[in-house]
Parts: sequence; structure tokens; C-alpha cells
Amino acid sequence: QVQLVESGGGLVQPGGSLRLSCAASGSIFSINNMGWYRQAPGKERELVAFITRGGSTNYADSVKGRFTISGDNAKNTVYLEMNSLKPEDTAVYYCNALLRTRYGTIAANYWGQGTQVTVSS
Repeated sequence: QVQLVESGGGLVQPGGSLRLSCAASGSIFSINNMGWYRQAPGKERELVAFITRGGSTNYADSVKGRFTISGDNAKNTVYLEMNSLKPEDTAVYYCNALLRTRYGTIAANYWGQGTQVTVSS
């Protein structure tokens, strides 16, 4: 089994910062990439950012210049540093990992349970 455990969500004022963490554990053989998605009430889940095992990153246009994704391959952990937060960043943030388990031959997507981020004064 594989688990993705997120932490770091909460309530912050507009213009503030938060740092999300996500640690993957379990029967992991290799991780292709890890990332963050978010889902606001009444909206579809959308990609926020992801990072590959080699360190390449990709961001949604709405967060470029404000959010930074980083990873620690040794710890199977990904971080999302969020600065200059806006009310429209309010959502449940989900950690995602495309990985291969020790028992499989094909990489598959795994998800965390989500952490709430609320940006409000």
C-alpha cells in the first residue's frame, strides 16, 4: 500500500504565506513525479504544480511567481511554498504522486486526502 500524507494547510490572510508538505510512504519502488492539485467549492480539480524526479517543474499560470514547488527524493516528500496568497487560492489542496509500487510494473496515480487552505481576512 501507498500513503500520501499532507500537512500545512490552514487559514491565512490575503498576502500571507503557507507551506504545504506531502510525504509518500509504503511499498514504493520509484516515483516519477509529485505535485499538487486543488479543488474549490463548485469547481473542478485543477493542477497547481508538479515536480519530476529530475527536478523539472511546471506551474499553473494562476500561481506562477507566487508558488514554489520543491522535492526531497530521499524522503519521498514534496513541498509547496505559497506566497502572496489571494482569496481565490482558497481550496482543498491534494497531493498527487505518479509512482510505481514494488508489486506493479506500471506507474499509477496516488492521492492524498487533501488539506484545506483558506485565504480570508
